[in-house]
Amino acid sequence: MRRYVILTNRKRVIIALVHTVAFLLLAVYTGTLLVRPLHAGSPASGWIIAGVYVAITTALLALAAISGNAIERIYFGLCTTSAGFGLARQILGDAGISAAVYVRVAMLACAVAMGAVILREYRSGSAAD
Repeated sequence: MRRYVILTNRKRVIIALVHTVAFLLLAVYTGTLLVRPLHAGSPASGWIIAGVYVAITTALLALAAISGNAIERIYFGLCTTSAGFGLARQILGDAGISAAVYVRVAMLACAVAMGAVILREYRSGSAAD
């Protein structure tokens, strides 16, 4: 039986998986938009989005750090990587890091797959409650 620290029950896994799918769809949508690099004269909305990315990346990094086992740690690591590339894209713009869109989508797609694996463990009853 695997020991989960954050995703301790089926309900938490479902909530995490729903959030991951939503952010995957958002990453696909925002991948079609042009992002310019931040600078002193950038609109406030650009700075707000960068601040949100900093908060999300920090929170996900903390969750990855306290995760219990490898699968849970990989799940949160994938989500953290995606948010980090979103932050880098927001700061550097599309010209500075053109692969960020593809990395974000790939990381979130892998996180959805990992979340499905964790959910499957709870359905089969092999995860510790």
